[in-house]
Amino acid sequence: MSNEEHKNPFLEPYNTPHDTVPFDRIRLEDYEEAFMEGIRRDNELIEKTLNNPERPTFDNTIINKEDDEDGYYDLLGRVSTVFFNLLSAETNDEMDALAQKIQPILTKHANDVRLNPQLFERIKAVHLHHRRLTQEEQKLLDDTYEGLVRSGALLDEAGKERLRQLTEEASMLSLQFSQNLLKENKAYTLEITDEKQLDGLPQTAIDAAALAWKEAHEPNEANEPQNGWLFTLDYPSYSPFMTYSTQRELRKQMYMARNTVCTHDNSENNLEICKRLVNLRREIAQLLGYKTYADYVLKRRMASNTRNVYKLLNDLIDAYKPTAMKEKEELCRHAAAADSSLFTLHSSLKPWDTAFYSHKLQMKKYNIDAEMLRPYFELKNVIKGVFGLANRLYGITFKENKDIPVYHPDVKAYEVFDKDGSYLAVFYADFHPRKGKQGGAWMTEYQGQFIDKKGENVRPHVSVVMNLTKPTEDKPALLTLGEVETFLHEFGHSLHGMFANTRFESLSGTNVLWDFVELPSQFMENFAIEKEFLRTFAFHYQTGEPLPDELIKRIVKSRNFMAATACLRQVSFGLLDMAYYTQREVFDADIIAFEKQAWKKAILGEQLPDTCMTVQFSHIMAGGYAAGYYSYKWAEVLDADAYSVFKRHGIFDPKTAQSFRDNILSKGGTEHPMTLYKRFRGGEPTIEALLKRNGIKPNKAHKPHKPYNPHKPHD
Repeated sequence: MSNEEHKNPFLEPYNTPHDTVPFDRIRLEDYEEAFMEGIRRDNELIEKTLNNPERPTFDNTIINKEDDEDGYYDLLGRVSTVFFNLLSAETNDEMDALAQKIQPILTKHANDVRLNPQLFERIKAVHLHHRRLTQEEQKLLDDTYEGLVRSGALLDEAGKERLRQLTEEASMLSLQFSQNLLKENKAYTLEITDEKQLDGLPQTAIDAAALAWKEAHEPNEANEPQNGWLFTLDYPSYSPFMTYSTQRELRKQMYMARNTVCTHDNSENNLEICKRLVNLRREIAQLLGYKTYADYVLKRRMASNTRNVYKLLNDLIDAYKPTAMKEKEELCRHAAAADSSLFTLHSSLKPWDTAFYSHKLQMKKYNIDAEMLRPYFELKNVIKGVFGLANRLYGITFKENKDIPVYHPDVKAYEVFDKDGSYLAVFYADFHPRKGKQGGAWMTEYQGQFIDKKGENVRPHVSVVMNLTKPTEDKPALLTLGEVETFLHEFGHSLHGMFANTRFESLSGTNVLWDFVELPSQFMENFAIEKEFLRTFAFHYQTGEPLPDELIKRIVKSRNFMAATACLRQVSFGLLDMAYYTQREVFDADIIAFEKQAWKKAILGEQLPDTCMTVQFSHIMAGGYAAGYYSYKWAEVLDADAYSVFKRHGIFDPKTAQSFRDNILSKGGTEHPMTLYKRFRGGEPTIEALLKRNGIKPNKAHKPHKPYNPHKPHD
């Protein structure tokens, strides 16, 4: 098709199943055209609203865009969703360059809308005087008004101008942070040509490294060895190497590569970017009347204030640190006994030794490791198991539809049907690492759910993006139990999106307070070690034999192996996050030194002078978790408490599952999360279930105890 014949798919009806994104028709040049047209339509709608001679009402001011029938005014939202989702999942140099060009334009436009005084006056008028509203309508109105105030609507002109400068710079630096991190992570490889250096590695890791070598080297390339093995910093490559390789110096090389990314003297260094982001966010918060950025953020969180966050983190340190210290002592004793030439009882393990000797200790205590289980977790069966779990809990079914366009061959697209057979959602799953894809795992949407003014329930298109073990030339994709848990985690987020059933898109699905959003995801992880669940899909990929009862027993027994250490690791990240965003004065400390002091209370091992987490901590520098990383532990209290209800009534109990769906998964952000949680649970959450699950407290008969809720919820 010639350029003259090509039509920008964003500007035409999609004409795809369920109006899914026509990925196969989108060209790079389509984005910029659609962005600019989307901005023009946004401005057109604002002018139309401001020029309306009628008095401002909820219907003609607040929901005129929410009730945009044909999506005309939603163009900017649609193209932004696709572009920035792919910027994380399938980017390239051209996409990165366009992001650098378009980001300041988008930030300026967003500021133009948020800081428009005439628009704010109309919304303020509606906020003060409006018709009788439903609870959801009132929530939308309150969120709209408060959102504008929190975006600077009450500032004077000088303040607004300064806010524009700060937000535009912050948005560009966040983008640069992410692009630097992706480039640095993908730039490093460990290439091995001496087979002896593969000692200790499982065959799955060796086969994956051989395939990676072939993909990276052209046949008969000049001066290149014919055969070799290539390891990367992607989790499916890095983790087995650190766990199994007997080559201590190579483990050190891999560890230092991963933990010094974006600290080197090159264009991808993130140290000054992090420092500047901390200062920009502090200044934004103070401009808006808050002492710190954390105070600004926590105003719109369940935790409410920094005191409650620190109470949670310190309570966890007090509860878990004694056990974590015992875990460390046991690990050191084991390493000293195993390799007396390297270690003594009083010498600390190096960070590149921890995974290696932890694995050996786990084998000694429980005779179990990830590789034993991998043959039973073939990806295609895991998919069936996860979908089957959703079917058993909620009655929903999944059917792959190859007519739905996808953005990469790794991606599978499914139609999801409710228990009555009606269409519920589109579900995309993107499984494996690749060059243009960020590390980690996440859930996102290409279309949110809402009910239009005609009463039609527009269903969501949700996506989970992961970096799971790839298939090799002679083996299918075989996952670790940890990867199964990752799948369940992201799938929990997707259920939150797929079950959304609210009037307004901005309140649907995962549009909830940030420290509530991890409850549905972490809740699903609980099923990973349940025998009843494992029996539905965990079959040996060659023999078809089910996962043996003895292995399942060992999985359950080993569940809390190093659990206290893992908890402190998460707490340390929360402390680091809070240390940055509770700054009241200009932050000019050395990032590496500051980091080591900030989380010291939760760190038991040696801190190496050159390593740095901050420069790769996307959650708090380029994601939505700035002053919010504690959310994972906050939600873990909720998920353990919620799962205890399922354990009491049966993990597949349909009545309990329906209550969880109705009260948590379907409601989105229409009510305060504690109100929703109490409606499901019958009371406030407690920390007891988490302590028992992690083996910190004995799992005895339930006794009354104080709810773990250090603030008064807004019922």
